[in-house]
Amino acid sequence: MTALRRAPVARIAGTLLRGLFAASLAVRRPRPIHVHGTMFSGTLRWVGPVRRSGISWIDDPPPSGETPVVARLSRSLGFPDAVPDIFGLALRIPGDPAAPETDAADIEFASTGRGVPLRYALLPLRRPERARFGILLPYRGRRGPVLLSATTVDGGPDAGGWRLVLSFASPLGPWRPFALLGLRRDVWPGDQPRFDAGRRVLPGTRVYPWVRALRQPSYDRVQRHASPGRVASSTPEAPAQPACEVAAPAMD
Repeated sequence: MTALRRAPVARIAGTLLRGLFAASLAVRRPRPIHVHGTMFSGTLRWVGPVRRSGISWIDDPPPSGETPVVARLSRSLGFPDAVPDIFGLALRIPGDPAAPETDAADIEFASTGRGVPLRYALLPLRRPERARFGILLPYRGRRGPVLLSATTVDGGPDAGGWRLVLSFASPLGPWRPFALLGLRRDVWPGDQPRFDAGRRVLPGTRVYPWVRALRQPSYDRVQRHASPGRVASSTPEAPAQPACEVAAPAMD
């Protein structure tokens, strides 16, 4: 609570967002936005020179240099394909098998711009492979705030495969690639997983108090409408165990 009091503007905005999502839940359950999604499985492979992002997950890749992932692509408002919409791309990275205490981590992207100030704006598009995905709200790393982005290299969600490059940047700095993400469409048994980047944070990151104050009230409001079976974690090795809901701009 003390941390939230240090972010009064974000706390007020978070309360307003909570009210908005509560109203949306009256007509759209259990997901007020990003209702329908397409599931993917794939691999994230670190590339390039030594990185200095200040986030251990980026700077210190696993010994194999890669990790399995699952992903969900969705339209925010669910417009027909011919109508531009804000796309959400959520990733789940499993915990380290050699360190059982580590949990899975989620990253939530939305279609944004790439430069400043458009990297902080949600942009509607017709096709997701044309999007420059960003996270909008920064992680807190050892060196300060860090943003992430994902941009298509080739393919797309409707092709045989979809490759994207993941990059990091300071809030005003240039993008620096660090990994290639390869995805392929997957058949998902049961309910699709729910992603929560505010609770499943990347190793080596923390959540800024103002980010938590802005985002968490609406997260918690939506989670209350999830059934008990929908709050378990979901990893690439256990796809049928859905997790908790998100209520951010890139909510999946």
